Amino acid sequence: MAYPVDLALDQWRHGERRIVGEPALADAADAVLAEVRRRLGGGFTIAELADLYGDGTDWAVEVANRHASGTGLVYAVDAAFARYARQASDYAGGRHRAPGEG
Repeated sequence: MAYPVDLALDQWRHGERRIVGEPALADAADAVLAEVRRRLGGGFTIAELADLYGDGTDWAVEVANRHASGTGLVYAVDAAFARYARQASDYAGGRHRAPGEG
């Protein structure tokens, strides 16, 4: 089952807000971002990124844990997905662009 894109975008933006002013979590988010990029590659859609997220993020929390510790690791994961979402072929300034939409 596909992970709801709007829900994913909301969660990811929340993660970005939560790591502001937290350098260790920002570093952890950078590390997760690199791993997401490795796993998904380029030329992807928001739905594909949401599906990767929906398949489980234990692997991403493990990556984040190598760079920071504490309870905020899930926010670092979400922030990483938010950052990578901006590179999706159908990203439209913070929302999902429907097929055929300019």
